[in-house]
Amino acid sequence: MSAETPVCQLLERQSTDYRGWLWVAPPRDRWLEEREGHLLSADQTLLSAWREGGRGASSPFAMDELAPEGVVLFWPKAHAQGEWWLLWLCARLAPGTPLHVVGENQGGIKRVLKVLAALGLGCRKVDSARRCSLFASRLDRVDIDPDAAWTSFEAEGLTLVSHPGVFGHGKLDDGTRLLLAQLASSLPNQGSMLDMGCGDGIIAAWLARRGLAVTAADVNGFAVEATRRTLATNGLEGEVFHSDVYAGLPQTRFDAIVSNPPFHQERAVDYGPAGRLIAGAPERLESGGQLVMVANAFLPYPDLLERAFGGFEILADDRRFRVYRAVKR
Repeated sequence: MSAETPVCQLLERQSTDYRGWLWVAPPRDRWLEEREGHLLSADQTLLSAWREGGRGASSPFAMDELAPEGVVLFWPKAHAQGEWWLLWLCARLAPGTPLHVVGENQGGIKRVLKVLAALGLGCRKVDSARRCSLFASRLDRVDIDPDAAWTSFEAEGLTLVSHPGVFGHGKLDDGTRLLLAQLASSLPNQGSMLDMGCGDGIIAAWLARRGLAVTAADVNGFAVEATRRTLATNGLEGEVFHSDVYAGLPQTRFDAIVSNPPFHQERAVDYGPAGRLIAGAPERLESGGQLVMVANAFLPYPDLLERAFGGFEILADDRRFRVYRAVKR
């Protein structure tokens, strides 16, 4: 099978034997899923796909010791997250392990030259095609702790722990701020709450501080870890799951689902996760339970809410964002 994505098409034409290599943060590509090697990713959809196919796949936050023949790092949209992956790999794998870094030119792959030089790692350009570039280096020990990428900031009277690539990194998102302003008057004072797409954990922590039973979930492993750290830092309780929408959650129902769902996958618009969130919400809510969500005003969610619940109301609209509520009858 031929590669589907430009970065994998560039790898496909290389003479390097990638058997036994570690594939770090790759895109979905069936060509890649047929190669030998072990996946390392924070994306639950990728992890599930590889595991269902009987392939080795790990999260960086739950990984056994590995000694791969080499590493291919797919440079992410968030450059600071790419730098974290480099630091993590240097800290965890043997010095001298071959490293290939590949990415789209539009996504900033050429920045890798400066990043590797700053870490004292040599680098050479291997190939370029399909508006992508491939660079080669070798891992070595560096004097920077990858944990230094975890930062904290204050918002809504809470200390939020964040990481590059996590939604809301370093600041409170305006949509989330509008959502929180509506929750006190729209949610019950007790019951079970699900924060879907938890990001840095601001919603989960806000709900837990009110004494509500909180479950949080995110497809991004960095967000899952950030939410766990946010809850712990504030002395709050809650369960946090690495889950692709509802797929990784226990079969329980909630009194409310609260969300600021994503609508991008890298640089592409993707309504899929929000669509599945809305469509599946009635099955995950108790009778009388409600879905409260915030979204950019231009997004086509009213039709989805109408279809799933038979009706909805708009709690707030500041022209940029809308807060919707739909109740299970």
